[in-house]
Amino acid sequence: MGDGFQLGLTRFECQRHGISGEEFCSRLDEFFVQPPKDFRYAGLLGADYHKVLETHGVAHVYNHWSHMPPLAEQHKRMESFTAPFTVLRLLTRLKISYEAARKRAEPYNKIEGKLPEMRRDTVNLVKKAVAEKRRTYVLVNNRAEGNAPLTVAALVDQLQA
Repeated sequence: MGDGFQLGLTRFECQRHGISGEEFCSRLDEFFVQPPKDFRYAGLLGADYHKVLETHGVAHVYNHWSHMPPLAEQHKRMESFTAPFTVLRLLTRLKISYEAARKRAEPYNKIEGKLPEMRRDTVNLVKKAVAEKRRTYVLVNNRAEGNAPLTVAALVDQLQA
């Protein structure tokens, strides 16, 4: 793809509005037959969902944001990772809208309230994935704690402890 450029992954964000979990997983299974297999794909819980992702080597995206359960709960529901890599997105506090998180976090120049559970769950999932030799991507948004670089630094400190 060019000098020094490497595509990490392609993320699909699918929502299951108005259809059953069974229908959603069936459609997801049909969809993942089509894309080229030489890229990494990650989807955004349950046994059928896990099976479809694992069959196609697609990673569940662990999301820390308003409408998802905590990261540890997501992994408990998934039971295991589904691909040779994993993805964590730290977007907002739980049970808060994206807009409210934006207002709370602005102007993004300091931590606006640590999220110890999010940090702990992130570190635990990263350690577990690395122990299983899985490449791990952690994407941090300013709206999680107010300043993504400071959140990343705190996570690195916890990983090194």
